[in-house]
Order: sequence, then structure tokens, then C-alpha cells
Amino acid sequence: MPASPGALRFNSDSNKLELYDGNQWTEIVASSPDSQTGGARGVFGGGYSPGAYRTTIDYVTISTTGNAISFGTLGVASSGRYIPGACADRTRGLFGGGEAPGTFLSSIEYVTISSTGNSVSFGSLVAGGRLSPAACASSTRGLFAGGSTPGPTNLNIIEYVTIQATGNSIDFGDLVQTRNRSYSAASPTRGVFAGGFTPASSATGNAIDFVTISTLGNAADFGDLSQARGASFGSASNAIRGIFAGGYISPASLQNTIEYITFATLGNTQDFGDLSVVTYYSTATSSSTRGAFALGITTPLNTHINTIEYVTIMSAGNSIDFGDLTVNRAGTGACSNGHGGL
Repeated sequence: MPASPGALRFNSDSNKLELYDGNQWTEIVASSPDSQTGGARGVFGGGYSPGAYRTTIDYVTISTTGNAISFGTLGVASSGRYIPGACADRTRGLFGGGEAPGTFLSSIEYVTISSTGNSVSFGSLVAGGRLSPAACASSTRGLFAGGSTPGPTNLNIIEYVTIQATGNSIDFGDLVQTRNRSYSAASPTRGVFAGGFTPASSATGNAIDFVTISTLGNAADFGDLSQARGASFGSASNAIRGIFAGGYISPASLQNTIEYITFATLGNTQDFGDLSVVTYYSTATSSSTRGAFALGITTPLNTHINTIEYVTIMSAGNSIDFGDLTVNRAGTGACSNGHGGL
């Protein structure tokens, strides 16, 4: 009996699955999300160089090495956006909050990651303008948590957006405690927020909170960093591990430590390795295999650098040189179309 169109068979000679199209059997070729989107791309937006707030957007292909390439500019925050929260799904990268000259921003803007060009308006953070909200995402939702308002007053609010539906953020719940300039990472189910300045603007914490991204509600305790630190956004993830790198304890004590958590289990971080230099106001982006860190500020204090380094997420060890950003800067927002929340 002849096969019907749409029938499947396993070819024992080629060890391939085949589909009958009505005329012939054709091999079914698996297509990964990375291949569908042209490879995992990391995007770095905004930041600050001495004397200049940046609108610069750069990108890298995370599976390779090499210098970043110009993507476009931040079009909504046209005077620059320093320390924004950034998150993404497979197609869109969002930048929300942060600081522009003389003001804290509430606006959110987005880019289409697989293309290049300037960002466009998405909506606003409904709780108002704030510096350094921590951001992470699943394949559908982006979360913005904590940050600080002028004063500064640190916040514990969590808001979310549906990444493919432009509009203002919606209340999600609260962090366990106020948190500013903290790490954030995600698996497909959990969003994690770690360290940061809490509760005072000058005191760092080591607590790690988590939420279930698909629900609403307050965060719960996950565990602790190895030591209290903040002012770093150097966090990357795949679906299994979240990685936190660098950070600020005091002006005399910047860190190069890399440590990690396993999303599925609660508990404290474990040692991973080291960055090549001590750093804060670094940022990171990731694919399913690599985390790429733009190193921000190193010593002597206020030395802005353009260095990018990477690690293999499932293999502990020190970071390796990747390339350079297009301009020396710190406090960028970073996201990718291949991170652990997807």
C-alpha cells in the first residue's frame, strides 16, 4: 500500500527520520532556535563613558569571538541611558529605566535582535523612573525588579511586560527586600535576583530571591552569594545555571569572582572561576552554552574599559578574551535571543 502524504518513516540505512511529501521521501532536518534566529546574538545598549551618557547599541555573535559591531542607537532615550534593565525573547530586546542627564527614566524601548537599527518605543514602567532595575525574561514575559528613585530610595517592586505586546508594565509582586544595582538571571521558569545595594544605598547584600515568571506574586528566598556585593550586572544563564561575575564591596574592594547557582535547586552560590580583572558596572549576555561579559569599570577606580570576556557555562573555569565593545563604557543594558529563560 502506497504511503499517504505526511507519513513518517525511519530510514534504517541512513539512520534518519523521513517524511513522504506525496512524491518522495525527504529527510527531516532538525532546526534549533539558534539556527532559526541566525545564531544567538548578544546586544549591549547604552552605558556611560567619562563625560558622556551613551546611546550606543553594539552586538556580538556569542558562539564566535571578535569585536562588537555597531547595531544602532537608543532612539527613545536620545540623550543616553545609563544602567537600564534589559531583557529579551527570541526576537525582541528591551531596555527599560536607567538614568539620562538630570533624570531617571521610566520609558522602555526595544530592538529587533536579528536585524540592526535604532530602537523604538515600547511603553513605560508604571511605577515611575528609576535607576538600575534588574531585568530577566522567559520566552513571553520580561520582568523589571527593584532599582532606585532619586534620593536615592531603593525599591522592592517587580513589574512585568509581555514582550511581544507593546505597552506599559503591570505589577507582579515584591522582592523579599529592597534591591538596587543587583544581578539577575533566568531559567524558563524562574527569575533570580541577587546582591545589590540593600537596604541603604551604600550597603551591599548577599541575598538571592526568586520568582516563578509565569505567575504573579512576591519573591521567595533562594540562597546567598558567597559575599555581599552589588553594582554589577554581570549575570548570564542557560536553562540550568545562572552565573554572577564581578561586583563592588567598597571602593577599595572590587571583585573578579565568578560564581553560579543551579536554578532547579535552592541554595548558595558555588565557585566557578575568575574574570581577568576586578570589575563593577559590568554587564553580561548569554547563549545556551556561553556567557559573555562586558567588563565595565576596573582599577584604578573609574577606569572604563571595552573588554569582553566569555565562559562556557557548564564548564567551571576562568574567563577568556572574546573581543571589545565599540567604545569604552560601563553600565550598559545587555540581552540576547539565546539566554537561559527561553
